[in-house]
Order: sequence, then structure tokens, then C-alpha cells
Amino acid sequence: MDQGSLAERLGRYLPLGEAERRALAALEEGERTVARGAVLRAEQAVAREFYVVRKGWLYSSVMLPEGNRQILGFHLPGDLAGDAALPWSHAPFSLTAATEVTVRVVDRTSLRGLFERHPRLALSLHALAQVERTALAERLASVGRSSAMSRVAALLVDLWRRLARAKLIPPEGVILPLTQEEIGDAVGLTAVHVNRMMRRLVETGLIARDGMRLRVLNEAGLARIGNVGGREGTPDFGWLPATAG
Repeated sequence: MDQGSLAERLGRYLPLGEAERRALAALEEGERTVARGAVLRAEQAVAREFYVVRKGWLYSSVMLPEGNRQILGFHLPGDLAGDAALPWSHAPFSLTAATEVTVRVVDRTSLRGLFERHPRLALSLHALAQVERTALAERLASVGRSSAMSRVAALLVDLWRRLARAKLIPPEGVILPLTQEEIGDAVGLTAVHVNRMMRRLVETGLIARDGMRLRVLNEAGLARIGNVGGREGTPDFGWLPATAG
């Protein structure tokens, strides 16, 4: 299965029929590659499309009136990006490449036909949007009410588990391509403070770092520090109708 496709992402949660896979593949109209640090779509730009991340990492962000950036979420291979703009004519967030990234482009008007012909997929995509909504709410709670150590730990647990579900963690660990500034903008800390928290997590034996490579050595301990509950990020899609073929 294509690792960076919408069918692969939904297939983690429920079996898809061949007709459903073809319908999802038909949504992805072409590929676009942008360099690390480039803006794929700027905040308030005209929004007629959204994206499926094929390779690399993106992040969503907004600029605050004081000139500070708030990173709202990271988009990994197989994730949707920019779909929050579906109800709007202009994008509410910027999409920026954290690495060189390749995305597949989906015109929002093509969703109408998909939903009419494949209501099970419509329900699945709606449920997937609620997964993202829950993740955003958890991040908001973490940033607003947690210690600096807890914020960094919660972000690392989230990224590690998402990469694990996508089978993107090799035995030697993952390349964490984010700068300390980007991590800080996601959790509301300065880059200096992020560096200090990362060192403490290494010193306590919860993670190991070798340059940009990261290994989580004690996921349960890291989750406790991050105040991450028992929800393992595996939503229940069992209430959906059986595959239509």
C-alpha cells in the first residue's frame, strides 16, 4: 500500500474495498514538492484545494498580532493538510514545509462526488477530522495548563505514536527534523527553554538523541510526564457500515 496516501491513512482504522481505494486515489490529482522552510499555502491565501502528505513533514501555523508564530499541528505522511479551509474561501492557517515535502493535491469540489457515491468514506473522513480536532484540543490543554517539561514530553509522545502507527520508526530511531524554535512555537516555549527540557528528558533516560535522531526509550514514562492519558490514538471506526467493495 502507498505509504503516503489517503487510502493508507484510513486503512489503519478500517478495511477498505477496492472500489473505495480507487475512489480515494482518484481524488489525488497531482503532486507538488516544496523545499524545507517554503510556504505551501499562506494564511489568507485563496483556498480551493487541500493536500495529502506524500513524503516529509508540514506544519500549520498562524501569526499573532505581536509577530509571534503559533504552530497548531504537524502533518506527517498520509495526513491531510489544509482541509480546515474547506468551509472558507481563504485559508485560516499557513502550511509550511518542516522538511522537503511532497504532497498530493485534492480539489475540494471533487469531494462532493466522492461523498455522493461513497457515503462510508464520507463518514470515515468526518471521523478522521474529529481525531484531528481531539489532538488539537489536547495540545491546547497542554500548552495552556502544563509545565514546560510536560509540554515537550506530550509533543514527543504524540509524534512518536503517530510515526509508529504509520510504521515510520526504524530500529535506530527517527529523524526529528524540527528546530528548537519550531518545537517552541508548537508548545509555547522559547528555543532555549526547549533545549533545556530536551536535555532533561535525555538525562532522565526517557529519550536518547544523536544529532537529529531521536529514540523514545520509555514511552510510558514520557507519557506520564506529558500527562498523556490512556487514549492510544486508535479511534473506534467499528460503528461504520461494512465495506461496499
